[in-house]
Amino acid sequence: MFKPVDIELLAPARDADIAIAAIDHGADAVYMGASHHGARADATNTLDNVRRACDHAHKYGARIYATVNTLIYDDELMEVERLVHDLYRIGVDALIVQDLGLLRLDLPPIALHASTQCDLRTPEKARFLEALGFSQLVMARELTLEEIAAIRRVTTVPLEAFVHGALCVSYSGRCAISHVLKGRSANRGECAQMCRLPYDLVDGKGHVLVEGKHLLSLRDMARHDRLEQMMAAGVSSFKIEGRLKDIGYVKNVVAYYRRAFDKVIERQPERYRRASFGQEEFTFEPAIEKSFNRGFTHYFLEERHPKDGTAMASIDTPKSQGEYLGRAVRCNGNALTIDTRTTLANGDGLSYFDAQGTFTGARVNRVLGGGTVLLREAVAIPRGTAIYRTADKAFNDLFDKSSATRTIAVNAHLRYTSGLLALTLDDERGNQVTHTLECDLQPASKPQAERQIAELGKLGGTIYRLHEAQVAGDTFVPASLLARLRRETVELLDRTHSIIRPIDKRRPENLSVPYPLNTLSPADNVANRLADQLYRDHGVTEITPALEAGTQTTSSTPLMHTRYCLRRQLGACLKEKNAAALPKEIFLKTGSTILKLTCDCRNCEMLLTLQN
Repeated sequence: MFKPVDIELLAPARDADIAIAAIDHGADAVYMGASHHGARADATNTLDNVRRACDHAHKYGARIYATVNTLIYDDELMEVERLVHDLYRIGVDALIVQDLGLLRLDLPPIALHASTQCDLRTPEKARFLEALGFSQLVMARELTLEEIAAIRRVTTVPLEAFVHGALCVSYSGRCAISHVLKGRSANRGECAQMCRLPYDLVDGKGHVLVEGKHLLSLRDMARHDRLEQMMAAGVSSFKIEGRLKDIGYVKNVVAYYRRAFDKVIERQPERYRRASFGQEEFTFEPAIEKSFNRGFTHYFLEERHPKDGTAMASIDTPKSQGEYLGRAVRCNGNALTIDTRTTLANGDGLSYFDAQGTFTGARVNRVLGGGTVLLREAVAIPRGTAIYRTADKAFNDLFDKSSATRTIAVNAHLRYTSGLLALTLDDERGNQVTHTLECDLQPASKPQAERQIAELGKLGGTIYRLHEAQVAGDTFVPASLLARLRRETVELLDRTHSIIRPIDKRRPENLSVPYPLNTLSPADNVANRLADQLYRDHGVTEITPALEAGTQTTSSTPLMHTRYCLRRQLGACLKEKNAAALPKEIFLKTGSTILKLTCDCRNCEMLLTLQN
């Protein structure tokens, strides 16, 4: 019989409080950093905080994945080994790993997931990573549905793909620009976000073709309307980006995708099921446009060689554009009238592009009605200017307090026989417990079912909600006795779940599977002796270490390797009739740094290198 696929909504968390909020708002799993060696240096957590997140998640059958996904130097290997043992001991469900040297450490049997920094783009790479023993494979953001399906056909472990959030312009794990220009390696969790800076586009003689635009800054991914297509292609874990985002962002985006996934699963229960348990209720209406976004894109999901690249980048600003309100009707000093039907509030943040093309903000001091607001300072906004709300005060205030509840359905069966009052609880997680109390009870003089059901349903302060109940309606049970029985049986149910909760284990490595290539370049990120040995164990004969390990940068070293093409974005694809709209040789300039842009038209990719 066909078994439904477990569909996992995987949320980011900067800290334990956000991780708990993500679970409460519908996440099936959360990924978060530990104390070190996570790919976000500003999102680290103590072991106690990670343990707190684990304890909360596990109640719902949800999971916590720890990010240990930076490159590791030789003198750090033992420190990382100790960290992994600590994470396993406190209940972390899996590690997200980039550096393959970690697989050669003396590790506990914890499940391993291949990070997106492993640069998984081909079926051959997927087969290799699965052979190493990874339990879940995170695919590159740039893949199409067809490419995902091709990977699914050669693998058996769950496939993970990004579904929402900020986009790296370079293939993840293959971006060296921050390391080379700023001494801050993205592969070490210190990305300087060079892709969000303004650049001049210049020709070979230094003539400015495009001035001061954010030419490498992509829009944010949003694939909420492509979930069924991604599932059909083979994705089962859907990842929201954002380990540096605040709690309001995580609450809103997770809740939005929870509802979207629930609709798909409800339509196709024979094919898909949720990867954790519970039912959520929200105090707000989720709306992704109200959270940080640079405008949305499906990226390359539908097409490997899109003719029109304008929907991918946000070259005018790297800032959040929020939700579109309407256009300015008139502006007089600090009084602004907008043609909008949206209800505004005191304290809202509005944004617009000024006459110089700069994305500028203004704060609402007072709402007058009819689309008219008084701003905190005078502005000059021409009629017809598009106005955006980048901070919805009333909406954001909802997240300063509890905004969701998540409960597990439980059935109760109460009975009294031979001096024993017994309560059986079984829940949607598959747990069942029975607890008894010795007591001498008498037949009831009037029906007791309604009162007993009400008492059993008093589950406030627990994670449970009463779904169905069978009671001993012909026996009088004192309320205090029934409350004690209910409380002790719930405690037993909690303990039982914590004991029998299924735990994924690391899969064995298959040494007979070779790496797809015989040689490795610095872009393959070999930074320690154990990673070197692992690749050699799988047939690699020539290895040039990572830039972070000391390999020198040259004019041919790719600082960025992207599927995004700037020529296509600007309407000058070399394969199209409008190619001459830009010179054949073009460069990006920021300060005194000049980057050469090379189009690999055969593979429809772009390389950025230093221009000497």
